[in-house]
Amino acid sequence: MTATRNVPFFNYPQVYLDDKEKLLEILDNVGSRGAFIGQSDLLEFEENLAQYTGIKHVIGVGNATDALWMLCRAAGLTSGDEVIFCSHTMVATAAGIHFTGATPVPCEVGFGWTMDPQSVEKCITKKTKAIMPTQLNGRCADMDALKDICNKNGLMLLEDSAQALGAKYKEITAGGFGRGGVISFYPAKTLGCLGDGGCVITNDDEIAKLVRQYSNHGRNEKLETEYWCLNSRLDNLQAAFLNYKLSKYKQSVERRRNIARIYHAGLNKIEQLVLQPSPDNDPNYFDIFQNFEIEAEKRDELKAYLVDNGIGTLIQWGGTPVHLMQKLGFTQSLPKTERFFTRCIMLPMNTSVSDEDINYVCDKIVEFYRNK
Repeated sequence: MTATRNVPFFNYPQVYLDDKEKLLEILDNVGSRGAFIGQSDLLEFEENLAQYTGIKHVIGVGNATDALWMLCRAAGLTSGDEVIFCSHTMVATAAGIHFTGATPVPCEVGFGWTMDPQSVEKCITKKTKAIMPTQLNGRCADMDALKDICNKNGLMLLEDSAQALGAKYKEITAGGFGRGGVISFYPAKTLGCLGDGGCVITNDDEIAKLVRQYSNHGRNEKLETEYWCLNSRLDNLQAAFLNYKLSKYKQSVERRRNIARIYHAGLNKIEQLVLQPSPDNDPNYFDIFQNFEIEAEKRDELKAYLVDNGIGTLIQWGGTPVHLMQKLGFTQSLPKTERFFTRCIMLPMNTSVSDEDINYVCDKIVEFYRNK
């Protein structure tokens, strides 16, 4: 069968081609100044991102995994502590906890594919020090419920907000609910650079100070080394690219929200699907739609049918929730999450797809279930 249309899951060349002339101009400017590490472009980007998020401190680092570890360490996590996280996340969430010496404790996925507050409460022990929700697919978790749990049990709240730059719950941006959060600038993210990149965002002055030191060999402003640390700085060139893309970011987010509306209009009557909440589902939530993840009956058959029709899809995290990565030492059973991972699939969601592309995807999904 020959597909009538080609809709890749993500078109990586477009990250560069969409802004090729401007990116080349930025490259020439930065290169001509020899401004490669820690220059004015990085400082300007950090300031502009802080203004966009409404969060006091932004510290650019090498990637979001490093950012998670530095945030956890700066917040005081250490050996003997436990931190609860949702198993529907990138393994980096657990790794950031692990490398402080603390123990990552996975819990169930809940509504909107984010952390289930009821499961969190069941995971709390005397060793629990913090909760780390993943603000997944560009949507915040139920932050009222999670903050209540933290307040009731004397726990810290840290956020893996790597996929959620600009997402809000009751007008508070992802990363702004607790001690701090992290953002990823991986190329496929809503704000992506041309390589690896990330940042820590926090309103906490002490955490900001420590993260800046941790990202630069443990050195203070006088370049005196105070801690054993690694080197994880956001390249000045990548910061310059990101600063330009940030100037168009609000339009990019609105485009994603419009794509989500098209998906909902085309798919919300299919009984065999469970969709992410729509952009207009709840005024308390402002979702940025990093991804468009759904639950689907006959998921594997649907995926194959879409491939045959030129449509790229992805099953997040390679189809394995973190708690099933047994070689890492996890032994938990999470039935809701395990069932979810037999049904979850992500559809194309990025600014390089057209309305016609999305309508084509919807038509093919409708066609698949009609024939079943």
